[in-house]
Amino acid sequence: MKNKILFFVAFTICFLGCSTKEEHQKSEYLRWVGDSVFRSGIDSKTFSACHGDENIYQYFNLSEGPQYVNEKPALELRFKNTFKPVVGENQNGMIRIRFVVNCEGQAGRFRLLQSDFNYQEIIFDKAITSQLLKITKSIANWQIFYKNDTPIDYYQYLIFKIEDGQIIEILP
Repeated sequence: MKNKILFFVAFTICFLGCSTKEEHQKSEYLRWVGDSVFRSGIDSKTFSACHGDENIYQYFNLSEGPQYVNEKPALELRFKNTFKPVVGENQNGMIRIRFVVNCEGQAGRFRLLQSDFNYQEIIFDKAITSQLLKITKSIANWQIFYKNDTPIDYYQYLIFKIEDGQIIEILP
């Protein structure tokens, strides 16, 4: 009798633990950590990935640094000439701006991540983050990448090291 009860319990657990193909397709998880899906209210309705959200290459697939047409020195100069330092307490750490560059070299779906130098989440002064975001959004010269002669969509990011409200370095 105990064997029948154990078999019934084990069968019930296995049956209830199974999921259908449709349930897997409706997963709440994204393809990769950090994927950026369209969010109304913060994303431009005019920006879209050329080949759908499932076909956006991750930055680590490209083996390259920032893909700005005029190279990183021009990118750094742009921020140096435009960014106005914001002096304030605890304005030290890193701000990452991650975004999608579509097959036409246009950027969209900007996301911010802010941390101290120990990678603990902090919130920077809005005057700093809004400037960095505005400057990044104004860049129109992102490199177009090709795979098998077809332009692709890809994720790009910039990390700003901030000390005393000033940019000390831009990565990667």
